[in-house]
Amino acid sequence: MKIVLQILGLAAILVGLLWIGQGIGLVRWPASSFMIDARPWALRGAILALVGVGLLVLARRRSL
Repeated sequence: MKIVLQILGLAAILVGLLWIGQGIGLVRWPASSFMIDARPWALRGAILALVGVGLLVLARRRSL
């Protein structure tokens, strides 16, 4: 279960960072994405990244 939480947490952080980058216009990949320069996606990405951090913290506490 610990490994699953770590994988999900890391994936959530990475996707969240991508969404933040697209939402603020730093990442323009894929070029046809509707998320580019759309500020709500930056907020959603930040929330998703925080959820990912929470999952990593939860996974770490499971091992203690």
